[in-house]
Amino acid sequence: MRKYVHIALALLLSLPMMAANAFTLVLDPGHGGKDPGATGRFSKEKDLNLKLALKVGELIKEQYPDVNVIYTRSTDVFIPLQERADIANKNNADLFISIHTNSAESKTPRGVETFILGTERMEANLAVAMRENAVMKLEDNYQTTYQGFDPNSIDSYIMFELMQNSYMDQSLQFAEQVQKRFVGHLNREDRGVRQAAFWVLLKTACPSILFEMGFISNPEEEKFLNQNTSIAQMANAIVAAFGAYTRKQAVKKQEPEAEENEPQKPAEVEQGSSRGQAEVKSGSSREQVEIKSHPETYYAIQICASKTPVAPSDPKLKGIACDTLRVGEWIKYYTAADTDRAKVAQKLPEMKKLFPDCWIITFKK
Repeated sequence: MRKYVHIALALLLSLPMMAANAFTLVLDPGHGGKDPGATGRFSKEKDLNLKLALKVGELIKEQYPDVNVIYTRSTDVFIPLQERADIANKNNADLFISIHTNSAESKTPRGVETFILGTERMEANLAVAMRENAVMKLEDNYQTTYQGFDPNSIDSYIMFELMQNSYMDQSLQFAEQVQKRFVGHLNREDRGVRQAAFWVLLKTACPSILFEMGFISNPEEEKFLNQNTSIAQMANAIVAAFGAYTRKQAVKKQEPEAEENEPQKPAEVEQGSSRGQAEVKSGSSREQVEIKSHPETYYAIQICASKTPVAPSDPKLKGIACDTLRVGEWIKYYTAADTDRAKVAQKLPEMKKLFPDCWIITFKK
């Protein structure tokens, strides 16, 4: 009997630690209440979004009981865009999934697409961003809440070019997992992973995606999206993507931690030859630096990342002289590099006045 009491006490004592370390997933069914979203011949986007989000949450709770699932809405109510992001931030979310249904003037477009925050091909994806951001106009005093941002003004979207998304890499990894499941397992038409200027992604301080499950404007897809079997299939696909993503993240967490305050593991060196070279671009010249000759740990302030080169004169760099380093498809822009982290940290407050979301990164051998 005493043995079982000890076991029970051990389990009870472990519960707070388990809760503290729980993975928090925020599911965000787009639109709701007075905002129907896109409408089809017989259904509304807000209803489809909610059905899929609730089903995803149900499956996550069944398959991953340690995951803390939070909904931005679980009924047909109107939730402001900023409040959706606030819900994720206040709960220290580890992942944010905003679920939506696409629409187009033509009845022909079909398929699934997943968005992460970014400005690549901004003009091509501007219509989608404008449609999803337009909900803020339903809010009282929206210009004050959103700092003068006008969802219908192209000029307002310039601000997104200055944003810094610390979680871009993780967001991209999860987005790719979602597309892979929908295209490979459900045979849905692939519209790809894209970047767009969504307010709710900009203000969410964690890896985040906005998923468009299909086109309600396409009669065939509208019928598909309204079937319970389809909702179940799509929910299973998202849960499978979630499982693959979290497994990869768990493996990364087992690797040596670089910085407590870094939002992602700083794999800031792209491996070149077997000799351990990394390609570094400093100013306008490109040189090969032998990693073995630099055994120290270096620190710097990263201010942005881009898939396309940013000229030193580009306004988004605000006149700051930057070094760059290519990691896969991304070019990382950083400044104030030094072997003394304290010196870099001293410069961080001043840099945050120019780039609020910049952070200290680490370069290791």
